[in-house]
Amino acid sequence: MPTVKLWTDAEASANPRIQAVFDDIRATRRSDFVNNFWRALANQPDLLERTWASIKQVMIAPGALDPLTKELIYIAVSVTNNCSYCIHSHTAAARAKGMTEQQHAELLAVIGMASETNALATALQIPVDPEFSVE
Repeated sequence: MPTVKLWTDAEASANPRIQAVFDDIRATRRSDFVNNFWRALANQPDLLERTWASIKQVMIAPGALDPLTKELIYIAVSVTNNCSYCIHSHTAAARAKGMTEQQHAELLAVIGMASETNALATALQIPVDPEFSVE
C-alpha cells in the first residue's frame, strides 16, 4: 500500500506542471503508460520535475553506455538496495531493450557473486592492493 496518493490522469490534468511531466514521459517513452513511481512523485512537483530531468539525462540521453547496459546496472543497484519496485520496473525496461533470459540469468549470477565476495572482503577487512589505486 502506498504511503502517498498516486495521481490519476484527471488529477494531473488540473496541474500544468504535473501534466507537462506526464506528457513528456509519454512522448519520450512513446507510450501512454505513466507508472506509479511518477504518479507518487507528483505529490511534490519540484521533485517530480527534477527526477524526470535527471532520469532523462542519465538513462535516456545517448552516452558511452548503451541503453541495455544502463538498465542492467540499474537492476544490480536496485537488488543491492532491495528496491522491489525498481527491480521490477528496470527488469521490464531491460527486456524491452532486448535483454534475453540468458542475459538475465547471468546478470543475477554476477549480482550474487559480487554480493558474496563483497561480504567476504568486508568481513575479513582485506586491505586494498596498492596496484588498484589511481595515482
